[in-house]
Amino acid sequence: MNNNNVQNFKDEAEQLMKNYSDSFSAKQYNDENNDYDILMELFNISPITKRENRQYWGRELGKFWERFVVDLFKNTRPDLFKPAEKYGLDEPYDLIVGNYAIDTKYRVGSGDSGTLKKFKQYGEMIKELGYTPVFLMVREDNLPAAMTAIKNGGWIAYTGNDAFSFIKEYTGIDIVKLFKDYGNTYHINR
Repeated sequence: MNNNNVQNFKDEAEQLMKNYSDSFSAKQYNDENNDYDILMELFNISPITKRENRQYWGRELGKFWERFVVDLFKNTRPDLFKPAEKYGLDEPYDLIVGNYAIDTKYRVGSGDSGTLKKFKQYGEMIKELGYTPVFLMVREDNLPAAMTAIKNGGWIAYTGNDAFSFIKEYTGIDIVKLFKDYGNTYHINR
Protein backbone atom coordinates (compact mmCIF):
# COMPACT_ATOMS: atom_id res chain seq x y z
CA MET A 1 0.00 0.00 0.00
CA ASN A 2 1.49 3.33 -0.93
CA ASN A 3 1.48 6.50 1.14
CA ASN A 4 -1.13 8.18 -1.09
CA ASN A 5 -3.62 5.35 -0.46
CA VAL A 6 -3.01 5.50 3.28
CA GLN A 7 -3.46 9.27 3.29
CA ASN A 8 -6.64 8.97 1.21
CA PHE A 9 -8.00 6.45 3.69
CA LYS A 10 -7.15 8.69 6.65
CA ASP A 11 -8.78 11.69 4.96
CA GLU A 12 -11.94 9.71 4.20
CA ALA A 13 -12.00 8.18 7.69
CA GLU A 14 -11.63 11.59 9.31
CA GLN A 15 -14.45 12.98 7.18
CA LEU A 16 -16.64 9.97 8.06
CA MET A 17 -15.91 10.40 11.78
CA LYS A 18 -16.60 14.14 11.58
CA ASN A 19 -19.90 13.55 9.77
CA TYR A 20 -21.05 11.05 12.40
CA SER A 21 -19.81 13.22 15.25
CA ASP A 22 -21.79 16.15 13.86
CA SER A 23 -24.85 13.94 13.35
CA PHE A 24 -24.66 12.52 16.88
CA SER A 25 -24.19 16.01 18.32
CA ALA A 26 -27.18 17.35 16.44
CA LYS A 27 -29.49 14.46 17.39
CA GLN A 28 -32.46 15.69 19.33
CA TYR A 29 -35.06 13.49 20.89
CA ASN A 30 -38.65 14.43 20.41
CA ASP A 31 -40.90 15.18 23.35
CA GLU A 32 -42.44 11.71 23.23
CA ASN A 33 -39.27 10.38 24.84
CA ASN A 34 -40.31 12.34 27.93
CA ASP A 35 -43.83 10.94 27.96
CA TYR A 36 -44.96 8.56 30.64
CA ASP A 37 -47.17 5.61 29.85
CA ILE A 38 -49.31 3.52 32.18
CA LEU A 39 -46.57 0.93 32.76
CA MET A 40 -43.94 3.56 33.52
CA GLU A 41 -46.36 5.11 36.00
CA LEU A 42 -47.21 1.74 37.57
CA PHE A 43 -43.55 1.04 38.32
CA ASN A 44 -42.49 4.72 38.70
CA ILE A 45 -39.96 4.53 35.89
CA SER A 46 -38.99 8.01 34.82
CA PRO A 47 -38.04 8.86 31.23
CA ILE A 48 -34.51 9.54 32.53
CA THR A 49 -34.29 6.08 34.09
CA LYS A 50 -35.68 4.52 30.93
CA ARG A 51 -33.13 6.34 28.76
CA GLU A 52 -30.32 4.83 30.85
CA ASN A 53 -30.99 1.53 29.10
CA ARG A 54 -33.83 1.73 26.57
CA GLN A 55 -33.36 -1.81 25.32
CA TYR A 56 -33.61 -3.30 28.81
CA TRP A 57 -36.69 -1.33 29.82
CA GLY A 58 -38.41 -1.87 26.48
CA ARG A 59 -37.82 -5.62 26.64
CA GLU A 60 -38.86 -5.99 30.29
CA LEU A 61 -41.93 -3.76 30.06
CA GLY A 62 -42.89 -5.65 26.90
CA LYS A 63 -42.60 -8.99 28.68
CA PHE A 64 -44.67 -7.68 31.60
CA TRP A 65 -47.31 -6.37 29.17
CA GLU A 66 -47.49 -9.71 27.36
CA ARG A 67 -47.87 -11.74 30.54
CA PHE A 68 -50.38 -9.27 32.00
CA VAL A 69 -52.61 -9.30 28.89
CA VAL A 70 -52.43 -13.09 28.52
CA ASP A 71 -53.33 -13.60 32.21
CA LEU A 72 -56.11 -11.00 32.03
CA PHE A 73 -57.84 -12.67 29.06
CA LYS A 74 -57.21 -16.18 30.40
CA ASN A 75 -58.93 -15.32 33.67
CA THR A 76 -61.72 -13.03 32.45
CA ARG A 77 -62.59 -14.76 29.17
CA PRO A 78 -61.90 -18.47 29.56
CA ASP A 79 -64.79 -19.03 27.14
CA LEU A 80 -62.86 -17.30 24.32
CA PHE A 81 -59.23 -17.73 25.40
CA LYS A 82 -56.64 -20.02 23.81
CA PRO A 83 -52.90 -19.85 24.54
CA ALA A 84 -50.26 -19.13 21.92
CA GLU A 85 -49.08 -21.96 19.68
CA LYS A 86 -45.72 -22.53 18.09
CA TYR A 87 -45.43 -22.98 14.36
CA GLY A 88 -41.98 -24.42 13.88
CA LEU A 89 -39.73 -22.14 15.92
CA ASP A 90 -42.09 -19.18 15.63
CA GLU A 91 -44.87 -18.00 17.89
CA PRO A 92 -46.72 -15.47 15.72
CA TYR A 93 -49.18 -14.35 18.41
CA ASP A 94 -49.42 -14.33 22.21
CA LEU A 95 -53.01 -15.49 22.63
CA ILE A 96 -56.30 -16.15 20.88
CA VAL A 97 -59.52 -14.48 22.02
CA GLY A 98 -62.48 -15.59 19.97
CA ASN A 99 -61.63 -14.78 16.36
CA TYR A 100 -58.64 -12.60 17.24
CA ALA A 101 -55.04 -13.73 17.30
CA ILE A 102 -53.44 -11.12 19.52
CA ASP A 103 -49.81 -10.11 19.73
CA THR A 104 -48.79 -7.69 22.46
CA LYS A 105 -46.04 -5.11 22.23
CA TYR A 106 -44.89 -2.41 24.58
CA ARG A 107 -43.54 -0.47 21.62
CA VAL A 108 -42.45 -1.43 18.12
CA GLY A 109 -39.10 0.19 17.58
CA SER A 110 -37.29 -2.24 15.35
CA GLY A 111 -37.17 -1.45 11.68
CA ASP A 112 -34.80 -4.20 10.61
CA SER A 113 -35.88 -6.03 7.50
CA GLY A 114 -36.26 -9.39 9.27
CA THR A 115 -38.71 -7.98 11.80
CA LEU A 116 -40.70 -6.14 9.16
CA LYS A 117 -40.86 -9.28 7.02
CA LYS A 118 -42.15 -11.32 9.97
CA PHE A 119 -44.96 -8.85 10.62
CA LYS A 120 -46.18 -9.40 7.07
CA GLN A 121 -45.68 -13.18 7.10
CA TYR A 122 -47.28 -13.67 10.51
CA GLY A 123 -50.28 -11.54 9.59
CA GLU A 124 -50.87 -13.57 6.43
CA MET A 125 -50.38 -16.86 8.29
CA ILE A 126 -52.82 -15.88 11.03
CA LYS A 127 -55.45 -14.96 8.44
CA GLU A 128 -54.92 -18.35 6.76
CA LEU A 129 -55.59 -19.97 10.15
CA GLY A 130 -58.96 -18.18 10.18
CA TYR A 131 -58.19 -15.46 12.73
CA THR A 132 -57.96 -11.70 12.57
CA PRO A 133 -54.45 -10.58 13.55
CA VAL A 134 -54.46 -7.84 16.22
CA PHE A 135 -51.64 -5.94 17.91
CA LEU A 136 -52.21 -4.42 21.35
CA MET A 137 -49.46 -1.85 21.99
CA VAL A 138 -48.93 0.31 25.05
CA ARG A 139 -46.98 3.10 23.37
CA GLU A 140 -48.13 5.29 20.50
CA ASP A 141 -44.63 6.36 19.42
CA ASN A 142 -44.00 3.27 17.33
CA LEU A 143 -41.58 3.27 14.42
CA PRO A 144 -43.48 4.35 11.27
CA ALA A 145 -41.80 1.72 9.06
CA ALA A 146 -42.86 -1.00 11.48
CA MET A 147 -46.42 0.29 11.61
CA THR A 148 -46.53 0.27 7.81
CA ALA A 149 -45.30 -3.34 7.74
CA ILE A 150 -47.89 -4.29 10.34
CA LYS A 151 -50.70 -2.75 8.30
CA ASN A 152 -49.37 -4.32 5.09
CA GLY A 153 -49.45 -7.67 6.87
CA GLY A 154 -53.16 -7.26 7.52
CA TRP A 155 -52.89 -6.60 11.26
CA ILE A 156 -55.26 -4.33 13.13
CA ALA A 157 -53.06 -2.27 15.42
CA TYR A 158 -54.46 -0.74 18.59
CA THR A 159 -52.10 1.61 20.40
CA GLY A 160 -52.35 3.42 23.72
CA ASN A 161 -55.91 4.22 24.76
CA ASP A 162 -57.32 2.28 21.79
CA ALA A 163 -55.57 -0.86 23.05
CA PHE A 164 -56.85 -0.27 26.58
CA SER A 165 -60.39 0.25 25.21
CA PHE A 166 -60.16 -3.03 23.25
CA ILE A 167 -59.15 -4.81 26.43
CA LYS A 168 -61.98 -3.21 28.43
CA GLU A 169 -64.53 -4.12 25.77
CA TYR A 170 -63.62 -7.82 25.92
CA THR A 171 -62.72 -8.21 29.61
CA GLY A 172 -64.73 -5.53 31.38
CA ILE A 173 -61.50 -4.40 33.08
CA ASP A 174 -60.36 -0.79 32.85
CA ILE A 175 -56.63 -1.41 33.14
CA VAL A 176 -55.71 2.26 33.34
CA LYS A 177 -57.93 2.60 36.41
CA LEU A 178 -56.67 -0.71 37.75
CA PHE A 179 -53.04 0.40 37.54
CA LYS A 180 -53.82 3.81 39.03
CA ASP A 181 -55.69 2.12 41.91
CA TYR A 182 -52.43 0.42 42.91
CA GLY A 183 -50.95 3.87 43.58
CA ASN A 184 -47.30 3.48 44.51
CA THR A 185 -47.56 -0.17 45.59
CA TYR A 186 -45.23 -1.38 42.85
CA HIS A 187 -42.90 1.58 42.50
CA ILE A 188 -39.38 0.36 42.00
CA ASN A 189 -36.65 1.19 44.48
CA ARG A 190 -33.41 2.35 42.87
